[in-house]
Amino acid sequence: MTYVEAAVCAVPNANKQDYQNFARQTGAIFKDHGLLTLIECWGEDVPEGDLTSFPLAVKLQDGETVVLSWMVWPDKATRDEGWRTIMEDPRMEALGEMPFDGKRMIFGGFEPIVEL
Repeated sequence: MTYVEAAVCAVPNANKQDYQNFARQTGAIFKDHGLLTLIECWGEDVPEGDLTSFPLAVKLQDGETVVLSWMVWPDKATRDEGWRTIMEDPRMEALGEMPFDGKRMIFGGFEPIVEL
């Protein structure tokens, strides 16, 4: 079964196109290192909650949108090795600054337990 990595971040609305370009560029690099699929989703119906919510989790500010991303890897070993080699890939540094505040990103890796 595959291995899934997910992330949620806040992206300034003015940076939407920059974010899409950044995601396409990084996605191509990640695919060179074993990634199967990258999906980036611009928040459209993301309610703010009182105790928990995506906006609260990323400390969403005025003029920002929540973005949900997930990556599908063949397995955890490929993901772990992929990340090691991605961080050494000179193309990553050449991309420059991320078009969002990475300090407010939440992320993690997940083992699928049901896949239909």
